[in-house]
Amino acid sequence: MNRLLPVVLTSLLAVSMLVAACAKRPALIGSTAPAPTAAAVTTPPAPVEAAPAASPPAEVTPAPVTPPPPKEFEARAELRAIHFDFDKYAIRPGDAKILDANAEWLKSNPDSLVLIEGHCDERGTNEYNMALGDRRAKATLNYLLSRGVQSTRMSTISYGEERPLCTQHNEACWSQNRRAELKVKPR
Repeated sequence: MNRLLPVVLTSLLAVSMLVAACAKRPALIGSTAPAPTAAAVTTPPAPVEAAPAASPPAEVTPAPVTPPPPKEFEARAELRAIHFDFDKYAIRPGDAKILDANAEWLKSNPDSLVLIEGHCDERGTNEYNMALGDRRAKATLNYLLSRGVQSTRMSTISYGEERPLCTQHNEACWSQNRRAELKVKPR
């Protein structure tokens, strides 16, 4: 047992020194920590903004232009109205041909400003019809943009159900009121 005691004591001493050498640094308490100096204070780097992800092209939205008042625009026989299905604002194939002809006239008359009016039938709330008329006018504008008419020449307005062409309460009449009209004004 006397021979074992020095080996055990030596082992304990070695382990205690090893544990003492690996001890964590003591935490600073209260005001014992030195105040930071100006050289020690660093500002965090500005956040790096990621480049926006490329998204597929959506509808073309023209630059905002302050148009003349609507009362300064007038209808032209060369520019025909297009019509829409109930509760829709998609350009129908037959109406696309009308817009193609309208675009050609507008391109050959570059000094004319264009006001696109969106209209609805009487069904639906006033608010809903104003929004639907706006979507119809913008769909028409986007189609004309795709055909080469300059965005700086065009503006839109929605009249909703407020300017019907026909006042009877049937589908034949309502279909006439679901339209987009083009009016022009010389610059």
